[in-house]
Amino acid sequence: MDIYQIAIRPVLFDLLKADPEWSHHQAINILSWLSHQTGNSRLHRLLENSLCLQNHRLEQNLFGLHFPNPVGLAAGFDKDGVTSGILSSLGFGFAELGTVTFVAQPGNPRPRLFRLLSDQAVLNRMGFNNSGAAAMAARLAQEKQMFTSSIPIGINLGKSKVTPLEAAAEDYLSSFRLLKDLGDYFVVNVSSPNTPGLRSLQDASMLSSILDVLQTENNSQKPIFVKIAPDLEWEAIADIIKLAQTYQLAGIIATNTTISREGLKTQVIEKTGKSPEQEAGGISGAPLRDRSTEIIRFIWQQTQGQIPIIGVGGIFSPDDAWAKITAGASLIQVYTGWIYEGPMMVRRILEGLLTKLEQNSLNSISEAVGLEFNQGGRQREVGVEAFSEQNF
Repeated sequence: MDIYQIAIRPVLFDLLKADPEWSHHQAINILSWLSHQTGNSRLHRLLENSLCLQNHRLEQNLFGLHFPNPVGLAAGFDKDGVTSGILSSLGFGFAELGTVTFVAQPGNPRPRLFRLLSDQAVLNRMGFNNSGAAAMAARLAQEKQMFTSSIPIGINLGKSKVTPLEAAAEDYLSSFRLLKDLGDYFVVNVSSPNTPGLRSLQDASMLSSILDVLQTENNSQKPIFVKIAPDLEWEAIADIIKLAQTYQLAGIIATNTTISREGLKTQVIEKTGKSPEQEAGGISGAPLRDRSTEIIRFIWQQTQGQIPIIGVGGIFSPDDAWAKITAGASLIQVYTGWIYEGPMMVRRILEGLLTKLEQNSLNSISEAVGLEFNQGGRQREVGVEAFSEQNF
């Protein structure tokens, strides 16, 4: 019985219509408290017995890190790194903290977070609200003395709003210098729609300047990813792929939230009385599902599977997760789906993935990565190549 779906979500979403940001803040407080109950092993075991699933067929070793399963928590949930001690007990195989900026900032004015219930989506324009890289570094350094995480912890880096675009590289570098010894991998976020001008940093010349200074500083050779927007044209994605190869990035995260409003069922956002088209911000959740998978497929085809992909966007079920993995994602991340489906979702997805492996006579999840190209995927591949040749 899933208490979250039966009782908690209906009360929060439908009866109380609780403010999404308030609900998020309460969840962070609870998980932060749980994270620091290091002496209460019974509590952690209770969570693990309910929410975790361990199976060697789900394990992978990628870019020098061990992932006990392919389902991770996406950036945006824990911007300040206050829950890292409990995330493995919630079933995740890895987790990404942030987005964190060098300069602490409050983010955009409220309200800035909205549920689109009929679309199974969230519209957010948070604006990288966080306590800053120095505060996160101090917190993670202290927690590192208390416990060692059993799952890889990534850190998502963004540009401070007060930093001019021409100084973006130095801003990212300043955060990386403070945090480089505290994260297992790092993500260059140049794709949020909620910081003015940020997406222009996806341009090849701008992005190359950021990657250049980070890799020069990266003496420990930490894996570095770039996170891209779903709204990019194929040519722009191809340019980023080339940069990822040039700067020997660990991989690409596909994708961030979308600014598209196409196909939404929600007509009016109750809190503001406006339509989604009239509200700024990025949309995550089910409306992003197909586009993010399409981009994963494109990256896999263009690189022949040589660049690892972390797939994120619209994952609610084992079928959603399997689609992204077989399209080319080695790992996947969830956030909006987790909010809608509840904490049992991760275990349900892992159970479903094991069933998929059995149905396809596969011994490990790594064998499923890009599987669709060995099972009738060639027709799709030709279509994308033809499109690419026509438009490049």
